[in-house]
Amino acid sequence: MSFKVFDKWDLEEVKVDDLGLVNYICLDEILVPHTLGRHVKRQFAKSKVSIVERLMNKIMRTQRNSGKKNKAYNIVQDAFDIINKRAKKNPVQVLVKAVENTAPREETTRIKYGGIGYQVAVDIAPQRRIDLAVGFITRGSLQSAFKRKRSAAECLADELLFASEYDNRSFAIQKKEEKERVARSAH
Repeated sequence: MSFKVFDKWDLEEVKVDDLGLVNYICLDEILVPHTLGRHVKRQFAKSKVSIVERLMNKIMRTQRNSGKKNKAYNIVQDAFDIINKRAKKNPVQVLVKAVENTAPREETTRIKYGGIGYQVAVDIAPQRRIDLAVGFITRGSLQSAFKRKRSAAECLADELLFASEYDNRSFAIQKKEEKERVARSAH
C-alpha cells in the first residue's frame, strides 16, 4: 500500500540528486504531513521530519502565520496544486529540486584572534543547508505575497518553480548567491 502526499502525489518517483543532502531530506511516505512534534525528543531528529512538513513549519514562523498549522497546510497544498497545473510535474520533486538549488555550500563566520575579528569562509553542514534553503524559499514567497493581490500559495508556487529551474527571479537563489559571494570574498 503506497501513501501519497495530500492523497495526490506519490513519493516513489521523487529523487534527491545532491549526495550531501540525501540523508537529510526526508521523503517518508506520509498521508498527512503533521507529526505533532513527535520528533523533538532526539537531537538530530529534524532530519527525520518530512520535507513537506518542514516547509509548512517554516511558513508558520512569520508573525502573521505564527502557530497556524492549518493555514500553512492549506497554503502548501494549494501551491502544490498550482505547481502541478503549471509544470505538469510532481510538486514534491519540484520542492526537493528547489531545496537542492537554493542550499548554500559556504558561508562566513567571525573568528577573533589577538583582539581583531576576521571573517573566515566555512563549509555549511547539510542540516543547516536545508534550513537556510527552506527559510529563503518561504521568506521570499511570503514577502512577495504581503499586501499584494496574489495569494501566498501562488507566490510559494512561483518561488518553488523559479528555484527548481535555477531562475534568478527567485528570492532564494539570490540569497544563496549573495551568501556564497560573501564567503568567496573572505577566502
